Amino acid sequence: MGSLGTTKKLHAVCIPFPAQGHINPMLKLAKLLHFRGFHITFVNTEYNHKRLLKSRGSDSLNDVPSFCFDTIPDGLPESDADATQDVSSLCESTTKTCLAPFKNLISKLNNASDVPPVTCIVSDGVMSFTLDAAQELGIPEVLFWTTSACGFMCYMQYRQLIEKGLTPLKDSSYITNGYLETIIDWVPGIKEIRLKDMTSFIRTTNPEEFMLDFIQGECERAKKASAIILNTFDALEHDVLDALSSILPPSVYSIGPLNLLLNDINYEDLKTIGSNLWKEEPECLEWLDSKEPNSVIYVNFGSVTVITSDQLIELAWGLANSNKTFLWVIRPDVVAGENAILPLEFVNETKKRGLMVSWCPQEQVLAHPAIGGFLTHSGWNSTLESVCGGVPMLCWPFFAEQQTNCRFSCKEWGIGLEIEDVKRNIVESLVLELMEGQKGKEMKAKALELKNLAHDATSAPHGSSFLNMDNMVRQVLMGKVDKN
Repeated sequence: MGSLGTTKKLHAVCIPFPAQGHINPMLKLAKLLHFRGFHITFVNTEYNHKRLLKSRGSDSLNDVPSFCFDTIPDGLPESDADATQDVSSLCESTTKTCLAPFKNLISKLNNASDVPPVTCIVSDGVMSFTLDAAQELGIPEVLFWTTSACGFMCYMQYRQLIEKGLTPLKDSSYITNGYLETIIDWVPGIKEIRLKDMTSFIRTTNPEEFMLDFIQGECERAKKASAIILNTFDALEHDVLDALSSILPPSVYSIGPLNLLLNDINYEDLKTIGSNLWKEEPECLEWLDSKEPNSVIYVNFGSVTVITSDQLIELAWGLANSNKTFLWVIRPDVVAGENAILPLEFVNETKKRGLMVSWCPQEQVLAHPAIGGFLTHSGWNSTLESVCGGVPMLCWPFFAEQQTNCRFSCKEWGIGLEIEDVKRNIVESLVLELMEGQKGKEMKAKALELKNLAHDATSAPHGSSFLNMDNMVRQVLMGKVDKN
């Protein structure tokens, strides 16, 4: 999949939502477009641009010709904290304040003598204000929803959930009184799902809840895009992808897993461009090299999730009591409002079989033969990377569409077990089941099956995601239909 050989230089402006889990897949997509001959302008917020330079070095973003980084303000107060900003505050601020700076940036690019004019916009699905800029310029814009297809489909149901009186909840007792066990059997492409497995913003008692309104608006505006792309693959989410295609006016392209598409291109320059906002500790890979195959459980809750100090301690003792070797990524800000401090007895007891780091190159970790299981928050990037590594999961979802991903991992795909209550004895027994039980063996076999299907989907020349990527570029971003 080489350069498209067009006479007019194509220029894609790629703008992710300003959180780690959105920046990573957007950067992968930008690299794939660059490899196909596009000039890329990658737009971070000023806050995240500073964090990237801090974590990766001051000259880390200026190495590659025709792959440029630019910034716009996020509209939030200045901060030097090395942490993800509050998601709902970011959604509100970007929606209200970012359109004017974004349009100014595109105008600046179009007036520059050293870069080609902007020919298309690739925007995060929840940054749909960018559609106004594309419309004014008369250029195509694709929206990249970085969720699973099932998560996106659940977001698309918010209007109906409200109309049917299922959300907002009448009062907070509805979270614990069994109400969330209500079965929803009318979502297109999903046989049935519990209300508690729908995306988490419905768990509010506030009729003015900003996120309910915001998600509805973004889903409605998605219909105005030139196309919608999802980082998933047909064999994994076939029914939901079919259903999305039947209810949305723009074409829906499944082009994932993006990391596998990217692995298939040999382009050394691009490998120097990274997107981790925390400093990675690659020593963990050397540590894994010394471990037996399938012997290590990997624990990571992504870039946004926070837990309580009590949950941290229960989880720690569950891991310790399982006697399994573990690699645990503990972000400095993982405990709400305080530093993550583990009991000294736990540290002493596990120092010979546990490694704790603050951040790591997760794709490489999950691809490592020593990893036998993944204790995860069920974020979509993590879930997909686990599938690519053939690694079964313990799922402890927190917010957004993590509950939906957990449901599908456990019930539809057979590669996960849910942690419903974080008590040390429960964590211990689930870790043992995952790493050495019969259910764990079945999940491992299923995970390896899905791994093979993911590789098939991204393989040239006939893989579904490979072809979808090709078609999306030719038919949408280049504005012409492939005649072959």
